[in-house]
Amino acid sequence: MTDSALFCLCRAGFEPELAAELSERAALAGHHGYARTQRNSGYVEFIVEDAAAAAQALPWSNLIFARQKLVRLADLRGLDPSDRIAPILGALDALGAPEAFGELWVEHPDSDDGKPLAGLARSFGNALRPALRKAGWLSKLDDPRRPRLHVVFLAGDHAVLAQADPDDSAPWPLGIPRLKMHPDAPSRSALKLEEALLTLLDPDERARRVRDNMQAADLGAAPGGWTWVLMRNGMKVTSVDNGPLRQALLDSGRVDHLRADGFSWQPKRTLDWMVCDMVESPARVAERMATWFRENWCRQAIFNLKLPMKKRWDETRVCLEAFEYQTHRPMIVRARQLYHDREEITVFAAPR
Repeated sequence: MTDSALFCLCRAGFEPELAAELSERAALAGHHGYARTQRNSGYVEFIVEDAAAAAQALPWSNLIFARQKLVRLADLRGLDPSDRIAPILGALDALGAPEAFGELWVEHPDSDDGKPLAGLARSFGNALRPALRKAGWLSKLDDPRRPRLHVVFLAGDHAVLAQADPDDSAPWPLGIPRLKMHPDAPSRSALKLEEALLTLLDPDERARRVRDNMQAADLGAAPGGWTWVLMRNGMKVTSVDNGPLRQALLDSGRVDHLRADGFSWQPKRTLDWMVCDMVESPARVAERMATWFRENWCRQAIFNLKLPMKKRWDETRVCLEAFEYQTHRPMIVRARQLYHDREEITVFAAPR
């Protein structure tokens, strides 16, 4: 029998951080288990007595290092390449799932070993869907309101069968939002802020919090990737950096460039937004971000914390706890390692 487990995808190389996060958060929620993973695999299995209950206690939106959160249904090893469908139908029949799934996603980890499986995942999904519909395990038309069925290939003969709650999981295959680099963007860092606005704010919040003619500051702005995103969203931006900005930003009439140190500059009045992608120690960045909220210099912020090479979960937890404590006010804090992040996490913060 397959052990009851959560199955989470993550950035390859950050499996220990996700394992530590799941273990600590689950224990605090009263669900004691253990994580099983391999470095650079791109996924973590968290073995726990009741995976469905643990999934409810660990909302996907609260997890920092998980790109996707699934409840594992079966671990299918030794699959025959000539017929991978029959074992999946057999596993579902054995489970006796209560109703048809709304959608099928066939995926693979975003890792060196997983990426070559992309072609198999696409072709197998096209073959599996009609078989699931015929057997009554998949709705005739995609229904995103129902639980979603996932088949995650770990090798050609090894797949994990899992399910997701559409309201408590990433809405993109592999947990990766597909964003395209705009030719006018000054740098690829623009994708980080675009992804942060997409993933850390829900649609209602984006409509309310991101509006034309808001006043914003970009600390450590050069060459201007994050300034460009703010400007594209209709904001007027003060870009603070001793380095140069792209001329097109200055020509827009919506950007003021101040050659100053982002760690010492402060606005003369409260701004709607502050963003910061400065390369500094995470503790120093967290402290400065807390000062902005404590002094009421901004109403909301998105900032990055560059993580050390070791004990990254410990550093993440300590920095976020220190940030909230140092603001001296109740805060909304959401953090995630975005797809476009590297050795860092991105944080959205605003007073409650």
